[in-house]
Amino acid sequence: MSEKKQQVSRRQFLNYTLTGVGGFMAAGMLAPMVRFAIDPALQPQSKGDFKAVAQVDEITNEPQRFDWTIDQTDAWYESEVTKSAWVYKQEDGSILALSPVCKHLGCVVSWQGNSDYPEQFFCPCHDGRYYKSGENVEGTPPPVGLDIYEHKIEDGTLYLGKAKPREGA
Repeated sequence: MSEKKQQVSRRQFLNYTLTGVGGFMAAGMLAPMVRFAIDPALQPQSKGDFKAVAQVDEITNEPQRFDWTIDQTDAWYESEVTKSAWVYKQEDGSILALSPVCKHLGCVVSWQGNSDYPEQFFCPCHDGRYYKSGENVEGTPPPVGLDIYEHKIEDGTLYLGKAKPREGA
């Protein structure tokens, strides 16, 4: 029995070489894209990012708008973003902080923004309305109530975190 040594033809050699080089180049191009797509999921979630918004003694039973800024990082771009909340003391003395972003199309609501609807939040875009508690008025465009900010009180200062959708929304 004779063993024949398999010869690689010139054509096969070029085919193998070009396939290898092409695969190497494709992997080099895809690696940054995969990293870019996966990286945000690998970052630790910053839980408990609370910002000081107001002194508790400034807060009344009437909703007041408070603005504050946060540092936001989008990939390599860092910026300061202004956030807002409608804050008031409820009848039981607890504090409620509502997002001003309408749940219909994302416009900004205002407290008593329409004289026809006193004691309600009003969205001028499509006549969306919310009760003082932030719940939507039935028969108006918003499908659900306003988001509620996480909050905590330390040393007489109100700190607000992230806005969370209402339960059942």
